[in-house]
Amino acid sequence: MLYRALPKTGDRLSILGFGAMRLPQKKGRIDEPRATAQIRMAIDRGINYIDAAMPYHAGACEPFLGRALSDGYREKVRLATKLPHWDVVASRADMDALLRVQLQNLNTDRIDYYLLHQLGLPDWLRLERLGIVDFLNCAKADGLIGNAGFSFHASYDEFAALVDAYDWEFCQIQYNYLDEQHQAGTRGLRYAASRGLGVIVMEPLRGGNLAKMPPEIKAFFDEAEQRRSAAEWSLRWIWNHPEVTCVLSGMNDEAHIEENLKIADEAQPDSLTPTELEIISCVVTAYRKLMKVGCTGCRYCMPCPAGVAIPECFDAYNAQLWGNKIEGLFRYLFMVARPLRDCGDAYASRCTQCGECEKKCPQHIEIRAHLKDVAARFEGLKLRLLIRLMRLIMGFKRRKNLKRGRALLP
Repeated sequence: MLYRALPKTGDRLSILGFGAMRLPQKKGRIDEPRATAQIRMAIDRGINYIDAAMPYHAGACEPFLGRALSDGYREKVRLATKLPHWDVVASRADMDALLRVQLQNLNTDRIDYYLLHQLGLPDWLRLERLGIVDFLNCAKADGLIGNAGFSFHASYDEFAALVDAYDWEFCQIQYNYLDEQHQAGTRGLRYAASRGLGVIVMEPLRGGNLAKMPPEIKAFFDEAEQRRSAAEWSLRWIWNHPEVTCVLSGMNDEAHIEENLKIADEAQPDSLTPTELEIISCVVTAYRKLMKVGCTGCRYCMPCPAGVAIPECFDAYNAQLWGNKIEGLFRYLFMVARPLRDCGDAYASRCTQCGECEKKCPQHIEIRAHLKDVAARFEGLKLRLLIRLMRLIMGFKRRKNLKRGRALLP
């Protein structure tokens, strides 16, 4: 296993981290014996970064890890989890209460890497008014958390503002060869590194989709001198960036874990040849041609006067390329409907047909027509019911966790 150091602290993290969002399941619940064996095997092979969050597996992820990391395994890893800031409704005390619940869930007295989950700039400004800076500083001073960071899914401009808003040790971004210009993107990766932040990468395979290889894509990879799986190409491309500290993989299959561990034994920064990088560039171009909308995520169309999140709308719509309609719906839910964020929705149906975006689009995309297709695809009864159900469930869990956390406060 190769390791890279966190710039501000020198802490050495395995370049492959174990993401606990997609653990193996049996009958709709975490398959604990199998998942525990997988995690412990990965740790025995050198992985020392485990990533969790309170909402993962409908709240079962953190308690499971509290059990799985017993028998001395907790001491072998850096444990990461995330503050669900949407549950902070009233005051700084809510933050303290949620942290206490998470410490108890994880059966630990310290969270090594603590993130604000899916943070956007409006979220940060609200949390700042409620005392988030003092909360993070005190939690670090008291030894309850080791390093403070945030996970991110919005635009580069928001990302850069957040990087500068606090003395973070690290951040977590979605990054892969199709997302160089989406969300934080390559600019964000480099900016965070220039400010001394470690960068944890999530979605290296775009939810597993880049591990699939349509014939049009396979043809390019087959031209390479060295044969690799689609997953290996994706991971090596990310690790080729020296700014990346650790790549999370949501692993739930023993064969995939073994493959990823083998790659993580070898993948050095700046190790891909110019020819290999050109092959990946051709693959990206081929993927764009396969997509329903040829949006590159450059964001020249933004901001939209009507408030439409145009690149995010097309990103969700293009998720159908892999035949996964559910993934597209969930991308639309979290990135466009945005029930967890403080900035309101950015639906495709908000489009007023002003045409300003089309004047700026370097790809000459018929944005207005495609936004109508996006709205027709996603903005139906299913989305409204999903949002309503999510808010009901989250409201119940919020009240339960805050009540439990307040009882744990000294």
